[in-house]
Amino acid sequence: MNGTMDESSPPRRPDEELVARAQAGDRAAFGELVQRYERKAYRIAFDFARDREEAKDLSQDAFLKAYTNLKNFDGRSGFYTWFYRILVNVCLDYKRRRQRRPGESTGETSEPDRERANEPRESTTPDQMVIAAQMSRKMNAALAALPPKQRMVFILRNDQGLSIREIAEMMQTAEGTVKVHLHRAVSALRQSLAEFG
Repeated sequence: MNGTMDESSPPRRPDEELVARAQAGDRAAFGELVQRYERKAYRIAFDFARDREEAKDLSQDAFLKAYTNLKNFDGRSGFYTWFYRILVNVCLDYKRRRQRRPGESTGETSEPDRERANEPRESTTPDQMVIAAQMSRKMNAALAALPPKQRMVFILRNDQGLSIREIAEMMQTAEGTVKVHLHRAVSALRQSLAEFG
């Protein structure tokens, strides 16, 4: 029955093996790494950029940087950690560029997909729907207003479920610094949503 699937889905090989093969010039091995992590990378980029096209560009840019710098990967950390450090830096650079040329937030146009999982049930009143939409807009605006490092720490911790230690390693900073960024981000978000409490 699953004989037809064997060609398209080979057994999962460890990251280390794929990295070694990719470093030796095997593009298909790097392609496997991309397939393994592209959804998570896109989610992090989307949470940061709040725009589908920007998120695709950011995650693709991170994979491209990883591929071109793969020869520098020394295995001291896992590929996952090394790659996400690249992705974090790409996202932080993006945020810095956006701050230099202020523009309109694109968050509202791309947020509905994320909210579909929480679509109102029949028992939800129109007032509740309006309040939920207002909260969502306020949360997006508050996230967008956070300093880039606070926003990235909040996203990695709350959306990706990474530990403080993992985030510190990815961002190449102390765990205490990550905790401070997270605390400040949560305080700012709570303050901005206080009117709904």
